[in-house]
Amino acid sequence: MQQADFLKIVGPFQDKLYRLAKRLLVSREEAEDATQEILLKLWAKKKNMGQYKNVEAFAMTMTKNFCLDRLKSKQAGNLKLVHTNYKEGGSSLQKKVEAKDSVSWVQKIMEDLPEQQKMVLQLRDVEEYDYDEIADMLEMKPTAVRVALSRARKTVREKLMQKHSYGIG
Repeated sequence: MQQADFLKIVGPFQDKLYRLAKRLLVSREEAEDATQEILLKLWAKKKNMGQYKNVEAFAMTMTKNFCLDRLKSKQAGNLKLVHTNYKEGGSSLQKKVEAKDSVSWVQKIMEDLPEQQKMVLQLRDVEEYDYDEIADMLEMKPTAVRVALSRARKTVREKLMQKHSYGIG
């Protein structure tokens, strides 16, 4: 496999690998390092790439495992799990502040979710993978993915309602 062929295969999902790594490792530098490491591992496996049913799912699984191993390692130091894929649009200052506050609350809530729910929520609602792809990546049954996602969304919703006292009055 030539480099151009390799880039045609991994190019379309390279940003998703980075976003997942950033989601797990927080630091942009750590996420870039992790993404580069995964791409190097994929390059080393380029001869076997045709054997994989879904190269993107395989790469996402590699990224998830690499980042979780990194978090568990002694080198990880103060790394923590947090969701940081929020992008600001051009709106009033007050709306920007409110949106940033809401995103930070969701980040804090997500930090307290069980690992599996956190991963399912990230892959489904942020990365927009379908249930079967998530099931393959996380080695779960699709029904288990749906249950974990439902529980994660319910927890986030309940905590936000408590924070903002929604529905009262």
